[in-house]
Amino acid sequence: MSRAAVAGVHSLSVAGLSLSRGPRRLFSDLAWRLDSGHALILRGANGSGKTTLLRVLAGLTASDSGSVKWDDLQWTPLCAGQRAATLYLGHINALKDELTAAENLTEALSFDGLAVTDSAQRAALDRVGLSGRHDLLARRLSQGQKRRIGLARLSLSEKPLWLLDEPTNALDAEGAALFSDLVDEHLNRGGMACIATHLPLALAGRTRELSMGTTIQ
Repeated sequence: MSRAAVAGVHSLSVAGLSLSRGPRRLFSDLAWRLDSGHALILRGANGSGKTTLLRVLAGLTASDSGSVKWDDLQWTPLCAGQRAATLYLGHINALKDELTAAENLTEALSFDGLAVTDSAQRAALDRVGLSGRHDLLARRLSQGQKRRIGLARLSLSEKPLWLLDEPTNALDAEGAALFSDLVDEHLNRGGMACIATHLPLALAGRTRELSMGTTIQ
């Protein structure tokens, strides 16, 4: 599927980023920069702060100190620029069981502020292996099939920054390979991604890893 480049050349940078949960320090003085066309893979044990860092970048959690900048503009939690630039997919499927696969995708795209034709949505669902299941209620889908609705959302996204938490959970090998293809396409179009995962990802390049410190005591 050929798609236009993500608008603009951007950078995401954090400096002095620190956050604690009670007596535990999840991360301290994080500093890095991510440019268009590149991905940052977050590694670390459970509880090491991967999800929390993604939520800070998404504006859903406030850090104790430090800054998050998009280009030269500092983001504050849930500011308009942050909402416009980011697509956040958590490790739990944000789906409604009483809606069909197609209806869940439509609702997610509406939340993203993206108007997509019905035919484009159907094609996206077909691409991720949900052909013939468009009209099934989400409660009747397997966990892997539910995860593939998120892949369809990624395939249609025009957001430059993807924040993805354990995106290959419940996916089989074919689904994981499709996810890697979608990320590679996104990077080739000038997008960027921060991905928290315990599993290896078969990405074509332009990636680096950040090892989050453990908080096990």
